[in-house]
Amino acid sequence: MEDKKAKGWLYLLPAILFLSAFMVYPLIDVFIYSFEEGFHSASQTYFGTGLYNYSYVLHDPYFLQALQNTFLLVFITVPLSTGIALLISVGLNSIKPLRKLLQTVYFLPYVTNTLAVGLVFMILFRKTPYTDGFANLVISWFGGGSVDFIDGPYWAKMFVLCFYTIWVVMPFKILILTTALASVNETYYNAARVDGTSRMRIFTKITLPMISPTMFYLIITGFIGAFKAYSDAVALFGTDLNAAGMNTIVGYVYDMLYGNSGGYPSYASAAAIILFAIVLTITCINLLVSRKHVHY
Repeated sequence: MEDKKAKGWLYLLPAILFLSAFMVYPLIDVFIYSFEEGFHSASQTYFGTGLYNYSYVLHDPYFLQALQNTFLLVFITVPLSTGIALLISVGLNSIKPLRKLLQTVYFLPYVTNTLAVGLVFMILFRKTPYTDGFANLVISWFGGGSVDFIDGPYWAKMFVLCFYTIWVVMPFKILILTTALASVNETYYNAARVDGTSRMRIFTKITLPMISPTMFYLIITGFIGAFKAYSDAVALFGTDLNAAGMNTIVGYVYDMLYGNSGGYPSYASAAAIILFAIVLTITCINLLVSRKHVHY
C-alpha cells in the first residue's frame, strides 16, 4: 500500500513542481509586492510596507474605469453568449445529418487569430472620412443616423466590444454544448413523448438538468475568461486603452508594468490581487449556486 502511495506521489511530482514554480510562487511573489510601497525594479528596494498601493489603485480613475468596463463586459457577454450558444446547439442537435459539418463551420471563428478578427470588426464599425462602415449602412436602411462605434460615444464602443467578445467565445461554447446534448440518453426523451410531454417541458425538465454540469463549466470558465479580457479591447481600440476609455483590469495591470505609465510593479501587483479576489469571490458564489441547480 505504501509503495502505491509513493508511486502516486512520484507521478504527481512533475505537475506539483510545475504548478509551484509557475503558479504558486508567482502568486505569493505578487502578493508580497502589493504591500511594498515605492518598489523600484532596478534596485529591488522599497521604502515601506502597508496598504498604500491598494489605496492608490482603488482611487485611480483609470482603474475605476477599467473596473467598470470589465464588470459590464462580464455580466453582459457571459449570459448572452451562453444563452445564444445553447439555442444554436439545440438547433444543431436537431439537424443530425449536418451536425458535424455545421459544428466545424461554427468553430472556425474560434481558431482564427484574435487580432485579425478584431481588425475585421474595426473595419466594419469604424467611421472614416471615406465611408461610414458596414454597420452604419445597415442602420441607415432602418432610418437611423450614423454612429462612430470605435471613436464615438462610450455606449457605442462598449456595444462593439461586447459584440466582438460574444462572437469570439461563442464557437467554443457551441461545440461543447452540442457534444453535451448529443450525449443525453434518448430513453428519457422517448419516455417523455409517450406521456405526451410538451417540447418546452422536455427541454426544462430533462435537457437542462442533464447538461447542467456542462452549463456550469461554461459559465465558470466564461466569467474567468471575461475578467481576464484585454486582447479583445486592444484589437478594436489600439494599445492606448486609457485614452479610448475602454481599458480592462488586465490592461491596467499591463500599463502599470510596461505601458506609458509603466514602471510601477507594486501598483500592478495590487491591481492583480484585487482582480484575483474578485474572480475568486465570483467563482465561490457560482459554486454555492451550483449545489442546487447542477445535477451530476
